[in-house]
Amino acid sequence: MHHFKTLTIFFALFLIGADYVFAQRPASPRGEASTQIGEAWIVIDYGRPILRGRTAIFGSGEEYGTAVTGPAPVWRAGANKSTRLHSEVPLMIGGTEVPAGEYSVFVELSQGSWTFILSTHEAKDSGRAPGDGLWGSYNYTSDKDVVRAAMTVSAVDFSIDQFTISFLDVTEAGGTLAMVWEHTMATIPFTVAQ
Repeated sequence: MHHFKTLTIFFALFLIGADYVFAQRPASPRGEASTQIGEAWIVIDYGRPILRGRTAIFGSGEEYGTAVTGPAPVWRAGANKSTRLHSEVPLMIGGTEVPAGEYSVFVELSQGSWTFILSTHEAKDSGRAPGDGLWGSYNYTSDKDVVRAAMTVSAVDFSIDQFTISFLDVTEAGGTLAMVWEHTMATIPFTVAQ
């Protein structure tokens, strides 16, 4: 009987704890994409929005992208806090050498044509935080851009529910950065600068 009471109490505490954990989960949890080239790491920290039943998330025509950018001029490539890329090695992206360091990642969206942007804009943890950094991509300006390069945009046959950034085909020389959500995938190659 003692074991039954203990098990019942444990199960009740587990359910209360699980309910608390899931109730505290943000609507767009943070995620991380990372890869290692030699001894060096490349890491992207980003918010991962979920479709939640929405369809045609990027829209079409003149309205393309407005559902994810809102009033901001570009997309933050995720949700909430600006997406951040940290590289321990210099990279070549779109013909531009990017020194090792930390950058904000943005995407300029046009139907069938995405532009990958790395910027020296700092990121703020919230829209109310003090400082000159950006919350998401609100108040973004192109004067701090380090890279603006065309991405390859393609359709995906199945629906990806949660926005995902990933590294593909990574070798010691470089690889491909991929962003995928719903039925759209956009990629951009990168190499390690010599």
